Amino acid sequence: MATAATTPRQIPLVLPGHSRPLAELQFLAPPSEPNRTFLVSACHDKMPMIRDASTGDWIGTWQGHKGAVWSTKLDPMGYLAATASGDFSVKVWDGVTGKELFNYPHKHIVKTVDFSLDSKKLATGGHEGILRVYDLSLGNKAGNSGSVKEMIMGKINITKAIWLDNDIVLAAASDGKIRGWNVLTQTLVCTLEVEAGVRDMEVTHLQDQTVLTVAAGTTVSFFQLALSTNKEEDNKTKTVDGVLLHQHKMPIHFREEGGASLHPDGNKFLAGGSDLWVRVFDFASGEELECHRGHHGPIRCLRYAPDGKTYATGSEDGTIRLWKTDPVVE
Repeated sequence: MATAATTPRQIPLVLPGHSRPLAELQFLAPPSEPNRTFLVSACHDKMPMIRDASTGDWIGTWQGHKGAVWSTKLDPMGYLAATASGDFSVKVWDGVTGKELFNYPHKHIVKTVDFSLDSKKLATGGHEGILRVYDLSLGNKAGNSGSVKEMIMGKINITKAIWLDNDIVLAAASDGKIRGWNVLTQTLVCTLEVEAGVRDMEVTHLQDQTVLTVAAGTTVSFFQLALSTNKEEDNKTKTVDGVLLHQHKMPIHFREEGGASLHPDGNKFLAGGSDLWVRVFDFASGEELECHRGHHGPIRCLRYAPDGKTYATGSEDGTIRLWKTDPVVE
């Protein structure tokens, strides 16, 4: 097992600017700007930010929320941004100018947002236990009664929502279940279970399979996902199947913070949570490969960059750190 003493030491790039614990990180390499990668961050300081992921340079801040921001996402093209907040609202922003475009009121804390792959729909979820899907072509009218699709999940907290394609949304919850919903029919098409309430969830599209990474309790679980339809090109009959590939016990827990991220090549993964350490593990065996310390508070969120050359970690200490995946040892 790797330890701090046996892991080659690297000094990460520190990205200041936030003043409260981080909540979520997302990298995006938009096709509209093939030579750039962006890093967006959600934070309890109410000030979600966007940075250049290569240099860490600050680009902008979306100002307008009155409560902690739990989730910040760019749409796949990088033209829109969405934020979910403890002020019972979701906002959609112009990703280039920073102008607020739409505001969608909720009735409780909103913990997660995600854009569909075609950028036409937005999924939201939180402490109401309702997965909502907004048609962004309707603008602010998408929030009107009858215009928004609602999938009621009961007295649970939705912690993460991720689109698999333009029709299927995965919603992870505090009851340890990940539910797959076909939003066209508003029907439940899949349920996966882990040991405890889900803290973090990520979908990675590898060359030969789609893998769902789930951080919950004291484990990181990996599921192989497959979409299927009962009739050719009939999206209303589309379903998703999940098969457990690996489940690894961690030296940390994910009850209040933390997460996991699979490397784009599928061979290793990151995990961080209840302590100050950032760890790298082997995907198949769960063996600890690296152990790094740089933060001064527990790890709240982390993600690999799309090219896998770097990764970012966000902490309770209010900072983001950028690390090299394979640092040069001098």
